[in-house]
Amino acid sequence: MNVKSIRYVISRIMISEAIMLVIPLFVTLLYGESAIIAFIIPIVLLAAFGYLLGFRAAHDGEIYAREGFIIVALSWIVMSLFGALPFTISGAIPNYIDALFETVSGFTTTGATILNKIEGIEHGLLFWRSFTHWIGGMGVLVFIMAILPMTGSRDMHIMRAEVPGPEVGKLVSKTTQTAKILYGIYLALTLMEAVLLFAGGMSFYDAITHSFATAGTGGFSDMDASIGAYNSVYIEMVITAFMLLFGVNFNIFYFLLLRRLRTALNNEELKLYIGIVVVSTAAIAVNIMHMCESFGTALRYSVFQVASIITTTGFASTDFNAWPNFSKTLIILLMFFGAMAGSTGGGFKLSRIMILCKSAKNEIKKLIHPHAVTRVVIDKKTVDEKTVRGTYVYFVVYTIVLLTSVTLLSIDPASSDFTTTFSASLSCVNNIGPIIGSLTNFSPFSYVSKLML
Repeated sequence: MNVKSIRYVISRIMISEAIMLVIPLFVTLLYGESAIIAFIIPIVLLAAFGYLLGFRAAHDGEIYAREGFIIVALSWIVMSLFGALPFTISGAIPNYIDALFETVSGFTTTGATILNKIEGIEHGLLFWRSFTHWIGGMGVLVFIMAILPMTGSRDMHIMRAEVPGPEVGKLVSKTTQTAKILYGIYLALTLMEAVLLFAGGMSFYDAITHSFATAGTGGFSDMDASIGAYNSVYIEMVITAFMLLFGVNFNIFYFLLLRRLRTALNNEELKLYIGIVVVSTAAIAVNIMHMCESFGTALRYSVFQVASIITTTGFASTDFNAWPNFSKTLIILLMFFGAMAGSTGGGFKLSRIMILCKSAKNEIKKLIHPHAVTRVVIDKKTVDEKTVRGTYVYFVVYTIVLLTSVTLLSIDPASSDFTTTFSASLSCVNNIGPIIGSLTNFSPFSYVSKLML
């Protein structure tokens, strides 16, 4: 194992996070708030440790698959451990485990929160809370690869360990250039949303923080009632549109930029994604129509919540816990599905579901025709056996992790019913955020449960 390469990349991560923390520090100074020292301390610690770790590290060491996975895992952990410090030092979240839960929830774009009262927390701290979504949305290491030269010639191993989905490919020949293209699209969409939200009456600050949360499909809002606080059809529709856009594979945006419209629009996963959104929206709108003043209002709430859940953003425009059982069941199914591979959304990913379903269909065919030669085909291309096998393995491990989480969480006194326990576990495993059941957020759970989640 190339420890020097791992150490060098982690040192770059720490220095990069120190630089990132300067932005919320500037927001704190701009608003004349008191959390200045809460940002200065982690900035100094990150810069010092980053310099010491990278001082004698090799710049040209090779990175292989094992190093790639270790670097990605350590990066998330290190950034979260230091990223939680501003909340604890400032007193906004006095308990470090609670602060760590909130920070991990931010960087992983889960959007699960332990905060019972969000409004009133200083602007700089809430900016950092939303900014963690934006940093983590495309993956921490993809962000670093886009702005810094990486170690060695095998940085594809880092990309593969970081980017979600059954397969990872490069848009262009160099991985760092791929990262820059992805982040260029990511930044452009974020700025477009911020401008539209600002034009719709949001303050500049709120437009930026909510755009960060939408782009990363995280869902942290600086309002207690989330998007429902604005009670604006325009704002809801803008955020709905961008949630759905950020749930699309970013390769499709690249194809659109190259004017390869047929390649982009004939994507099977995209068609499935749009189909699920349309059918779910219509079904829920009909189901909740009796609770609303008109079908238009039911459609408004339905499309926003469907977009929020399938993209694993987790924003809320209304209390969907009060919806009929059928609608809540659909919401839980959407929690499982997740968005497209290669997007900023979480979940199991629709591409994996397609591979599993087509593979199962082939197995049934073989029962009837034992000598038939079958293959899994997506977008007129055969999915290789390694990817199919990897999808099966992922499904098994995913199921074990989810069931283990549900079982362990059921021991917690706060888990008063199965729906709450299951949805809380599914919400964290799939990086979604909301809970369906008796709880409104994760604060009642014990510290042990919070660490597990």
